[in-house]
Amino acid sequence: MCDNHSITADVVIVGTGAAGIFCALNLPDTLSVHMITKDTLENSASYLAQGGIAAMKDAEDYDDYFEDTLRAGHYENSRKAVDTMIRQSPLIIQELLAYHVNFDRAGEELSLTKEGGHSQSRILHHDDITGKEITTKLLTGLRKKNNITITEYSRMVDIIEDNHICRGIVALDREGKPYVIQGKVVVLATGGLGGLFKHSTAFAHITGDSLAIAANHHIQLKDINYIQIHPTALYSTKPGRRFLISEAVRGEGAYLLNAAMERFTDELQPRDIVTAAIREQMEKDGKEYVYLSLTHLDPDKVRNRFPNIYKHCLKRGYDLTMEPIPVTPAQHYFMGGIEVDLKGRTSMNNLYAIGETSCTGVHGKNRLGSNSLLESLVFAKRAAMDISQNIPYTPIEETEVDLSEYAGRDFDEEYRAIVLEEIKRRDRDFYEQWIEPVDHGG
Repeated sequence: MCDNHSITADVVIVGTGAAGIFCALNLPDTLSVHMITKDTLENSASYLAQGGIAAMKDAEDYDDYFEDTLRAGHYENSRKAVDTMIRQSPLIIQELLAYHVNFDRAGEELSLTKEGGHSQSRILHHDDITGKEITTKLLTGLRKKNNITITEYSRMVDIIEDNHICRGIVALDREGKPYVIQGKVVVLATGGLGGLFKHSTAFAHITGDSLAIAANHHIQLKDINYIQIHPTALYSTKPGRRFLISEAVRGEGAYLLNAAMERFTDELQPRDIVTAAIREQMEKDGKEYVYLSLTHLDPDKVRNRFPNIYKHCLKRGYDLTMEPIPVTPAQHYFMGGIEVDLKGRTSMNNLYAIGETSCTGVHGKNRLGSNSLLESLVFAKRAAMDISQNIPYTPIEETEVDLSEYAGRDFDEEYRAIVLEEIKRRDRDFYEQWIEPVDHGG
């Protein structure tokens, strides 16, 4: 086994974004939970989410919301999954309010905004840092739980399998030493795969490891070539994560301009259509960017509605209220992933997947803006409920693990190759258009 460097827990959760945290919060206090994260608690994609979280605003909104989600997803969505997400959205918002998430208000009422692809204003937000607000408040609730242990800078490199039953994971600690976490149930909440791309709005350490591990264990994957490119990231020639200019900026009336400072597309179309229009315009202009302009909008409204974006652009030398800013498409979101049912269950027993690393089918071929946080929370809660009802209340069955096979391996390159090869196999055109070598630095 693993001498003294071994852990046991009823539930092992890999990832501390909104999905992983919300799943843990919805598990009974009688279960021991061990969570690990590859970096710090806060460095998740959920923390970076700017725009907001969508929700059905009333019963009359159901049909429009359902159609908006399907239209954005090119009607390749799972209708059952979309129905589940929409119907449970009001409950999720009430739970977030109970955790003291401070959504913006217009007087006493919650303030609702609109983004591209939405026919109605149904998006709740906190300034332009909604993900940070939600994740921070959920983390506050998590830290009050005595049954939950969290380990930072710990990386999953394998799952422990016994006759296609998941028995735990193998992880590397901060020093790169392998160790075992045995569990009755494992929940993968590891996020997307932006770290595999040269231009991405995601943290570089989020590299789709779960997908490679799932492939190695013949766990069913779905649509892993369905990768969303966000139309508007702040253009930069520097390596590293690209700063996202939220879709909500266009939702509030910003214009996309070509090199001649002329509008060239409808800014409120779904993201993939806007991205295609931008790429076509960049080719026409012979530039690596187009411009996004808010100069025709009320300056005070811009500063108040998008304080984080405004401050970041100022640091980069741009005043949003005075001049257009250069923007370019960048990898942003992963619609595919490890295939799961409506309770987050994968094709391996006792293994669940939630959040961006899972594929519920909600998004189809293209995600509707501000559906990501909602989907993560809805299905994280459903996974927790299923675990609560079905986890065996018997001692953990420990499995022998030979840790020597994990020594000296370059998991970054190994897993990157597996995931990219699978994307290439499924969609060579996307691979050749968007996959570029990643600059890992010196």
